[in-house]
Amino acid sequence: MYTPSQNDTIKRIFGAALKAVDPYKAVMEEKDRLSSVFNSGGFKRMIVAGLGKASYPMALAIEDSFGDLIEAGVIITKYGHLGERKLGRIKAFDAAHPVPDESGEKAAGELLKLLEGASEDTLVVCLISGGGSALLAAPAEGITLADKQAVTSALLKAGADINELNSIRKHISRVKGGRLARAAYPATVISLIISDVIGDPLDVIASGPTSPDASTWQDAQAVIRKFGITSPENVVRLIEEGASGQLPDNPKPGDPLFEKVQNLIISSNRLALQAARNEAQALDFETEILTDSLSGEAREAARRLASDAISREDRPCCLIAGGETTVIVTGQGKGGRNTELALAFSLEIEGQDGITLLAAGTDGTDGPTDAAGAIVDGGTVSNARESGVEPTDYLENNDSYTFFELVGGLLKTGPTGTNVMDIDIILLT
Repeated sequence: MYTPSQNDTIKRIFGAALKAVDPYKAVMEEKDRLSSVFNSGGFKRMIVAGLGKASYPMALAIEDSFGDLIEAGVIITKYGHLGERKLGRIKAFDAAHPVPDESGEKAAGELLKLLEGASEDTLVVCLISGGGSALLAAPAEGITLADKQAVTSALLKAGADINELNSIRKHISRVKGGRLARAAYPATVISLIISDVIGDPLDVIASGPTSPDASTWQDAQAVIRKFGITSPENVVRLIEEGASGQLPDNPKPGDPLFEKVQNLIISSNRLALQAARNEAQALDFETEILTDSLSGEAREAARRLASDAISREDRPCCLIAGGETTVIVTGQGKGGRNTELALAFSLEIEGQDGITLLAAGTDGTDGPTDAAGAIVDGGTVSNARESGVEPTDYLENNDSYTFFELVGGLLKTGPTGTNVMDIDIILLT
C-alpha cells in the first residue's frame, strides 16, 4: 500500500507548490512598480507597515530593493516566523495567532504610531498576508484584549469560517475593515497582499485593513446570533449598538480615502495549485485541480475527496485541491483542520490500495501544532489498529495530532514563510 516512493513524490509536489508562492520572490517582482510610483509621485519618504505570517520575508525583499529610501517600518508576524537575518530600518515584532495576545497589541500600537505620522509626501508600503487579523491587535474603544481573545476563541471552537470570523474582528477593531488606510491618510498607500482566503476578497484577507469593508454591523450581529455568542458583554453590546445605527460603520466603497490606496494581490492559493499540477505532470501523473475553494467542515470535505479518489479508474493520477476547511471542536484533543481532514480521509479509504493523501497548511503550522498536516494511505487505519490505536476515538476527540504522533504520518516543515491557505494532494497509483 503505502511506499516511501509515494511519500517522497507527494512531498516533492507539495514543495513545488510552496516554492511558487515564496513571499520574498513575489515582492521582488513588484520592485519596478513600486519604484515607478515613488519616483513619479514626488514622494520624500517611504515607510513600511507589515502584518501577517509572511511579513518577515516580504520585509526582507523591500529592504533589499529600497535600502536607504526606507525611513522606517514596523512588521508583525507569528511567533517562530522571524528568520535569523536581521532587518535594518524595519522593526520586527512577533505575536500570537490565531488568538491575539499582549505582544500583538503592543506591536499594533507601534505600527499605528508610525502610520499616524505619515503625511501627503509619504508612500506607505503595506505588506499584508494571512494571520494579520489576529497579529494586528488594536481593540476598538470599550473593547479589551481579553474580550477579543474570548470572542475569537469562541468563534473558532464553534466552527465559524474566515468570513464570519473577520466580520466580527473588523467591527471590534481600530485598524481592520479599512481603518488602517484611514490612519495613514493623507499618505498614499500601496498594499502588497498574499491571499489566504478563498476567492481573494480584499476586504477579508487579514480583515481588509486597507480596503473598503463590504461587511456591516448587521453582518456581525448575524454571526454572533448564529453561533449563540452572548459574551463578552462588551463585544455583544458594541455590535448590537452598531447594528441599531448608533455607531458609524467602517469605511465603504466610494470613500475618498481609498482614492490614495492601491491593493495588489501578488500571490495566492491558485498559484500554488498550478505549480503542484505542473510538478505532478512532470512526474508523469495525469493531473486535475479539483477545486481552489475547498471549504466546510473538515470531516465532510474528507468524505468528498475520498469519494472522488475511490471512484477514479485511470491511474496513475494526481488530484489537487486548495482552500480552507473548519473544525467544530467538541473534544479535548490536539490538532488542526489538516490533520483532522487527513484522519477522516484515512477512515474513508481504509483498505484501498494505491491512494495516498497529503493534507497541509502552506504556512507550515496546522492549528495550535508544530505540524503542517499529515500524510495517510489505505493502510493507515489498519496499521493503527494493529498497534492498539483506534482512529475513530481520536477523531471524535479532535485529537488528530496525537493520533499521527503515535502511528506516524505527521508532516513537519517548520514555518514556511508563506501563507496561501491549505493544499490537499491525492496520488492514485
